[in-house]
Amino acid sequence: MASALSEPSRAAILSLFRSLLRTARQFSDYNIREYSKRRTIDGFRQNRELSDLSLVSSAFSDGKSQLEVARRQVWYHMALLDVNHFQVVEFRA
Repeated sequence: MASALSEPSRAAILSLFRSLLRTARQFSDYNIREYSKRRTIDGFRQNRELSDLSLVSSAFSDGKSQLEVARRQVWYHMALLDVNHFQVVEFRA
């Protein structure tokens, strides 16, 4: 098993980037979708030049955490949309 400070591979970093962009595409709201996409691209550009092993690992861990948050938000927004589609019917006796 790899240690906590092992540098993530290039493939793992690119996979995280693609996963974040795929998750951003799932938002139905245009503003949220574009914000997530822009934040992902900007974050990866900002961290492109990192060379210190601990900083790279920290940025990768932060990215994985952000991916989990984004996935939960997508799920929440989808569930919220489903709830809003139900019609309220009142029965009177």
